Order: sequence, then C-alpha cells, then structure tokens
Amino acid sequence: MNKREKKISIFPKIVNTLLPVLLAFGIGGVIIAAIGENPFEVYGIMLGKSLFTAKGFSNTLHYASPLILTGLAIAITFKANIFNMGVEGQLLLGGFFSGIAGAMISIGSPFWHKVICMLVGMLFGVLFALIPALLKAYFHVDEMVVTLTLNYAMIKILEYLSSGPFREDGAGYVCTPTIKETAMFSRLGDSKMTLFFFIALAVLLVMAFVMKKTKLGYEVTAIGKNPEFSEASGIRVRKKIIILMCLSGALAGLAGSGQMMSEAFKYTLTFSGTTGLGWDGMLIALLGRHNPFGILLAAIFYSGLKTGADNINMYTAVPKEIVGVLQGLIILFLAVRFFNEKYGFIEHYKMWKENRRAAE
Repeated sequence: MNKREKKISIFPKIVNTLLPVLLAFGIGGVIIAAIGENPFEVYGIMLGKSLFTAKGFSNTLHYASPLILTGLAIAITFKANIFNMGVEGQLLLGGFFSGIAGAMISIGSPFWHKVICMLVGMLFGVLFALIPALLKAYFHVDEMVVTLTLNYAMIKILEYLSSGPFREDGAGYVCTPTIKETAMFSRLGDSKMTLFFFIALAVLLVMAFVMKKTKLGYEVTAIGKNPEFSEASGIRVRKKIIILMCLSGALAGLAGSGQMMSEAFKYTLTFSGTTGLGWDGMLIALLGRHNPFGILLAAIFYSGLKTGADNINMYTAVPKEIVGVLQGLIILFLAVRFFNEKYGFIEHYKMWKENRRAAE
C-alpha cells in the first residue's frame, strides 16, 4: 500500500471518529442558542480555558491521567473481542486497597511507599479480573454479564468496608483514613497535575509498543478477528484471555491507585465521580478507536470538557450540566457507530435497497 492509498484509507476513520463529537456539539449548540447564549462563545470559553491556558491545560492533563489507563484497560480486551465491563469495579477495588496501604503502612521512603501502593492497587485489580477471566476461559461464561454483575457487588462490598471495618474514626461521612504524605503525589507548581500523569503516559507508550510491535499484540488482533482460527494456528486462546483480562485489571487497578494518591487521598462513596472513571474509560476507548495514541487524545479532550464545565458557569448563563448533555450525546453516537461497525447495519440497509430496486 503506497502513501496515497494509506491517506485515503485513514481519512474515513478520521471522519468517523470526529463525527460523533461534531454531532453532539451541533445538538448542544442548538440547546445553548435556545438558552440565549452564543454557542461559539460558550464552546470557546469551555475549551479555551481548559486546553489553551497553561494552568487549565495542566489541570486537564491531571484529570486525564486515570482516563488514559481505563481507556487502555478497555481497549486491550476489546481488540480481542473480549468485553471487560468490570473496569469500574477493578478501579474501585484497586483504589480502595491502595488507600488502605497508603494509610496503614509506614515506610520512611516516599518512593517505595508510592511503589507499594501502586502495586497493591494493580494486584487487587488483577484479582478482580481473574474471576471473569477464568470463567470465560474454562467455562465459556459471558464475561460481560459476569463483570457487570461483579461491579455492583464490589460497590456494595466496598461501601460496607469503608463504613465499617476501615471507616475513619470521628469522620462525619463514610470514608477511609487519609493516606500518609509519603504515599501522596505532590502537585507540580500551582496546578493540580502530579507525576502520576507521566506514569500514565509511560504506561501508554509501553502498551502502544506491546499492541503494535510484539507477538502478544499480533495474537490479540488475531483472536479478535477469529478465535477459532487463532486456536487452530497454534495460539493458546484460553491462556491469552486470562493474560489480557489480568492485564486489563492491572491497568484499571493502577488508575484507581493514581486517583487515590493524586486526587482523592481517601476512599469515599464518590471516589470515582458521578459517572465513574471506569465507565468514562469505555467512552475514551471508543472515541480513540482502541488506539493508544487515539486514547491519549480522547482522554485529554474528554477531560477538557469536564475541566471547562466550571468556566461555563463563571462566564456565561449556561449551566455546567450542558457538559453532561454533550457527554451523553457523544456516548449515544459512539454506540451507534460501534454497533454499525460490528453488525454492518448501513451495509445491510444498502444491500436491501439495491435488492429492492433490482426486484422492481
């Protein structure tokens, strides 16, 4: 394939990636205009303050850090046609026990304390993912059903643990003890960004190499296209399913650790936000088309929407909930694109239309 053919093949992918965002912003613009504000001014304030100012952009990168990891956690399994819907639960479990390690373990070295907390988070993320992985690999149980069910079970278990055995003494609300300073990532300058962003970026680069340049990356793609043929050609599909699910769980657990050590510092019932960082990761993976660098851009853009929400309230009469509307619309259009790519609805419709014309 020459350079011109590559450009032609990439162009439709770029259009398909941008279209859900443009449609969402178009409908959002109509709503903003109905309120009586100029949509272009509102979008300019929202994105300008979060992406094109030094402090705003650094804050955006800070909030993008866990989203990069949850997006990767979703993408690596989706490419193998495995649907790990338990990223939210894995993030919560990893974040919770990372926080317990940060609060209860006393180590003089800040470096080793942080390393231990992150390893604990990854370990518990893997343990969560191992259950549906084994059920999928050995008993062909639908991993989507298992992980969705375990998510809600894990939320209730952590709610009990944080309100009972691990609740902070004297706290007026449900929370665990605050982690020690040696386990906290310090902020850089006057922004919220910490070194955890660079850890997330390093992980992304490693995963990009693994997915593009290694045998495992090739096997993931092969399994996603045809697991039966992959098995026949010598790929141990059962083993790879377990590896991928555990790797996905480790990434989600690391995201939870980072959220604990750089933002939350204690586990609360709103640790993962209103929508959930794990669920946001699914949107990031779809928007980035399961490509590591696409995920990076999608995470920064999506984080920019959240960071810019407060600026809308300050400078316009538009409520910041408009960002939630935009996010919901993007999810809707991404879901339509995903199901069309998976089941070919448009192609089937075109074939039906051609057959009907031929019959006439």
